[in-house]
Amino acid sequence: MSDEFDVVVVGAGPAGENVADRAVRGGLTAAIVESNLAGGECAYWACVPSKALLRPVELAAEVSRVPGLTVGPIDTAAVLARRDETVSHFDDGGQVEWIGSVPAEFVRGHGRLDGPKRVVVTAKDGSVRTLTARRAVVLATGSDAAVPPIPGLAEASPWTSHEVTAAKSVPARLAVLGGGVVACEMAQAMHGLGARETTVLARGGLLGRMEPFAAELVAESFAEAGITVRTGVQVTRVERPAPGGPVTVHLSEGPPVEADELLVATGRRPATGDLGLETVGLEAGRTVEVDDSMRATGVSGDWLYAVGDTNGRALLTHMGKYQARVCGDVIAARAKGEADDLPGLRDVADAYGAPQVVFTDPQVCSVGRTEAQARADGFDVRVVEYDLGRVTGAYLQGDGWRGRAKAVVDERRRVLLGVTFAGPAVGEMLHSATIAVVAEVPLDRLWHAVPSFPTVSEIWLRLLEAYGL
Repeated sequence: MSDEFDVVVVGAGPAGENVADRAVRGGLTAAIVESNLAGGECAYWACVPSKALLRPVELAAEVSRVPGLTVGPIDTAAVLARRDETVSHFDDGGQVEWIGSVPAEFVRGHGRLDGPKRVVVTAKDGSVRTLTARRAVVLATGSDAAVPPIPGLAEASPWTSHEVTAAKSVPARLAVLGGGVVACEMAQAMHGLGARETTVLARGGLLGRMEPFAAELVAESFAEAGITVRTGVQVTRVERPAPGGPVTVHLSEGPPVEADELLVATGRRPATGDLGLETVGLEAGRTVEVDDSMRATGVSGDWLYAVGDTNGRALLTHMGKYQARVCGDVIAARAKGEADDLPGLRDVADAYGAPQVVFTDPQVCSVGRTEAQARADGFDVRVVEYDLGRVTGAYLQGDGWRGRAKAVVDERRRVLLGVTFAGPAVGEMLHSATIAVVAEVPLDRLWHAVPSFPTVSEIWLRLLEAYGL
């Protein structure tokens, strides 16, 4: 086996796989290093299994809104079994085979930088192999769940996204620390699958980075389902006297919360602590700063790149894959001495705001800037909002269908800066908003994109009418 390749990728998650694929398409050779499962966090412990757990809960809620249909109890064991199928029973054989078909060489082991263009790979059996990159090394090691330094928390062996998405059973009582996407999604999934006493401890509220109305709708849904949300409280300490036994969460205000499991969903940190960054002049444990071509800005020689969560630009799988496609194409173009900035739009998706879906019921999805962000950025902002439940297509989805839409407009250019939808199953409408925002479609032109009747997407017509067109 050769130990020299044009490109060496450290990390075989979705971002790393896409870098290797695009580099090989561009005529280069590539090796991809992974110490865990090929396919990465998203495939086994995040996006895929979490949505498999959420789907039956969401569907049960939809059915309950339609007169004439009844919803029986969810078969939790069947849901967990299907979850196992969606993650291939934690067997990455299919992903390894795909990497070989690229073709790229898959190297199993822990990859670590050892100076410019060198990656030392240590296998589980202790054997060591050194890979050399002729053109580039790409870091795609993703991120890990962050566990805050609360007294007793680490000792209580809390769940993170890994444990909750891979759970073999559902606890009767679940406490959730955090109010972001993972906290909201997994609180609703576990509650719907049997965690009857579910308490969300969100010091700063729910979904704080999104439009406030979206968090309000999710909070209403939680309250109706029986999920307790306590905001404005701080966890002061955690106790779990017996391993695997009940856990007690003490708070700055009010009575403590007792649960059978505690899920910590308070954010992510880059998985760069043992990556050898210090051997190339970077700080271990930090994100790797990059330019719009994903090339590391703090390293001389123009050979080091970073994509996905490793660079901290947008902690979303689809954005990591986008960055990876950019990165692989750029490396291949530079290797050939060709211009690498065509068609000149590679930085647009990151700069304009990444699309995101929160798969709760109601779903929340957004792209671009919120109103607060747009105003802070100095735009001449006008906001248009509309009650989604008043759209005929939404009303036909079922009784009690609730939702809202908000468009943030740059009045000077009359283009959209951001769009947010909240309502059951609205995530499938997000790409239309993404196109409108990223392509800067003028509102006068968007007026002629006629939505079908009776669909929920008729909200586009209502928003434009509310704007005055």
